[in-house]
Amino acid sequence: MTGARGRWNHNIHYHRVVLDAVPDDARSALDVGTGNGLLAADLRTRIGDVTAIDVDEHVLGSARDEIDGVRWICGDVMDYELDTFDVVASVATFHHLPDPRAALRRLADLTAPGGVLAILGLARPSNPVDYAYAVAGVFQHRWLSWRNGYWEHSAPTVWPPPQTYTQVRGDVLDELPGATWQRLPMFRYSVLWRRPYGPPGRA
Repeated sequence: MTGARGRWNHNIHYHRVVLDAVPDDARSALDVGTGNGLLAADLRTRIGDVTAIDVDEHVLGSARDEIDGVRWICGDVMDYELDTFDVVASVATFHHLPDPRAALRRLADLTAPGGVLAILGLARPSNPVDYAYAVAGVFQHRWLSWRNGYWEHSAPTVWPPPQTYTQVRGDVLDELPGATWQRLPMFRYSVLWRRPYGPPGRA
């Protein structure tokens, strides 16, 4: 998949995971750690009310200048006062947050009852399956970069990610009962969780 203005990279490639999870009746969305704003732009094609938040004023300014129709907020999602949203999405941001379990609880709290939390993240390999995915990801990266060209975002990066895939999966299953966790090629994982009509984490 290519995102806004035909760009491609690993994160944009998996925007479809978020977009496919958007409920048909969703009216609002929050893009957490929006960076250059391309996920917010893609969400805007499906949802009328899109808010995007990031702590980096410079990169947020470039997104604001390029993309219309999005409410841009410079702030920390962990303590900025926000409403709840039908879709809460985070792409390549979760490993920037210092307390993963607290971050999961916070994003769950921001998800409206019946809404969807979608996380696409990075982690470190720690077992043979992880390394097999990494090898496959190298070949997939080379092929897709050759076919699409590779666009490098200007948002800050953290490498290596502090958590392993196993640690992330454990945190997700503990904090978000009923969530779907999936290991993806090209050095990513996905988390999809629908908030029940009740307190977060309860059926």
